[in-house]
Amino acid sequence: MSWREPERSLTARKREDTMNIKDIELCASYWTVSGDTYPGAPSEISPFPLRDRAEVCGRVGWRAMGFVMDDINAAIADLGMPTVRSIFADNGIRHVELEFLVDWHLDGERRQASDVAFDRMLEVAADLPVPKIKLGGGVFETGEPDIPAMRAAMARLCEKAAPLGIDLVIEFLPFASINTIERGLQVFEGLGVTNGGLLVDTWHIERGGMSGADIRKMPKQFLRAVELNDAAHEITGDFFNDSTHHRALCGEGCIDIASQIQAILDVGYRGYWGVEVISAVHRKLPLEIAAQRAFDTSMAAFEPVTFPADEAA
Repeated sequence: MSWREPERSLTARKREDTMNIKDIELCASYWTVSGDTYPGAPSEISPFPLRDRAEVCGRVGWRAMGFVMDDINAAIADLGMPTVRSIFADNGIRHVELEFLVDWHLDGERRQASDVAFDRMLEVAADLPVPKIKLGGGVFETGEPDIPAMRAAMARLCEKAAPLGIDLVIEFLPFASINTIERGLQVFEGLGVTNGGLLVDTWHIERGGMSGADIRKMPKQFLRAVELNDAAHEITGDFFNDSTHHRALCGEGCIDIASQIQAILDVGYRGYWGVEVISAVHRKLPLEIAAQRAFDTSMAAFEPVTFPADEAA
């Protein structure tokens, strides 16, 4: 059974640079609908069954969902891959995103563990509609990133993912050595891969001291994924603590999200849009309320945006 989308029509290809708000597809990134768990928790597996999450997301209007590997592995072990695949298809979930690969540029035991994790990601992706896998670049590493080592490792990973049509996207983080767009681009520029690039997260742009102007400097081919969320005016604790427990719904913080969205559209990004709300408050909400609030506030962030002209409108 092939889950790959059919070849786009000539008309669709001609109009790929025209759109309006009705064309926006949102992805419920894992932590947005995972319930009471968080990055680094004793268990990162959602207390909500996969079927419940997919059914709620489908009703609300999400067209993609994200998963950490512990969670999707648990669902596959419990339900079997055919059932998992059917749950997504039955609820209109067109894209499944996997995260979060680390240590891929290192040597020794940590690199070996990373390679095992990546192979499992590809194994899962072979049976599910996975267009993107998220990576961190030098998470919790200080100082300058080892760009030559990262470039060599990334070339190898992209080559392995390419036959499945999967993009590998580095999420630059303020608590990683790849913490800016500029550093992230150094991994990919001139590398010669066609399925690698960066994930732009509005929170990371804000906390990293960047803006829409920095996004506009990105070559289109390297802007491969997006996540939307907001931030409080003040950082609570360190960057990791703030990221893990204090993100906000779009429009409920200090980020000029519309300006970042505009920059992303102007660069030429036309994929689905992730929404990643990692919040001690949000994760306590009932599943249906969490999914609906995140969806509604994210869609509202697009209302001030000027879209590429839709000639058919």
